[in-house]
Amino acid sequence: MEWINYKTDYLNFLRLEKSLSENSLMAYERDFNKLSSFVEKNYPKLPPTAVSQQHLEEFLASLYDDGLNARSQARVLSSIKGFYKFLMLEDEIEEDPTELIQGPKLDRKLPHVLSVEEIDLLINAIDLSKLEGSRNRAILETLYSCGLRVSEAINLRLSDLFFKEEYIRIIGKGDKERLVPINQKAIGYIEKYLVDRSRLNINPKSENILFLNRRGNQLTRVMVFTIIKDLSRKVGLNKKISPHTFRHSFASHLFERGADLKVIQELLGHETIITTEIYTHLEKEHLREVLLMHHPRAVAP
Repeated sequence: MEWINYKTDYLNFLRLEKSLSENSLMAYERDFNKLSSFVEKNYPKLPPTAVSQQHLEEFLASLYDDGLNARSQARVLSSIKGFYKFLMLEDEIEEDPTELIQGPKLDRKLPHVLSVEEIDLLINAIDLSKLEGSRNRAILETLYSCGLRVSEAINLRLSDLFFKEEYIRIIGKGDKERLVPINQKAIGYIEKYLVDRSRLNINPKSENILFLNRRGNQLTRVMVFTIIKDLSRKVGLNKKISPHTFRHSFASHLFERGADLKVIQELLGHETIITTEIYTHLEKEHLREVLLMHHPRAVAP
């Protein structure tokens, strides 16, 4: 069987059995293509089932030579490990060639967060005289107040809003559903936006989608990135931020104010609490900065 056939079978497995999103599937496909291109170039007649540990180590070395950073190398290796686990499940191979391969060591990267004042600065900079102004304010407030991923925010439906109960329904990674509390401030911003939304010429396919563009179609991830970058430039905020920064800020601010880590995990929809524990490191980093700033012995002679 050709590489392309294995790729098709693997992506179908990820789509149907693992319920991965289209964005995740595209990432797995890119990583698979890196391996198949390497093998087809260097070992033209070698099928995926005959790839050995040595071949894979050569492949990983080529990623390093191409300048791929350690985090990206680790992601590619994770994808390839998943592919060979799939081949094991399908009884295509008897031994997993990735079993003894270790990825590059990674420094744990702390996420960027904004202060409450910086978030207010961004939201207050939105031009409400424009038709999209109320939408932009509503989406940023929702990202921060509910800790949503950008994909979760743009896929919010009108039927997911339970304002009387002060909850919204979120369909997260792997189509997992969770209920997230929403505060009155965010509800108020969304309700004001809904008045402007009703004036749009809405595409019938997007009638149930909450956040729409000016043409009445579903808002894209790229557009949300652009909104935030433009506001950041407008207020002169010299920080690397994205829609995900609002999610990190949500979790970090909750933890700083004493929220239980298990509760934050459930609100974020993290599968394991290990992912959520990054916010304890943020708090330690904050304490270190305060110490260096204020302690009389903090500066070396």
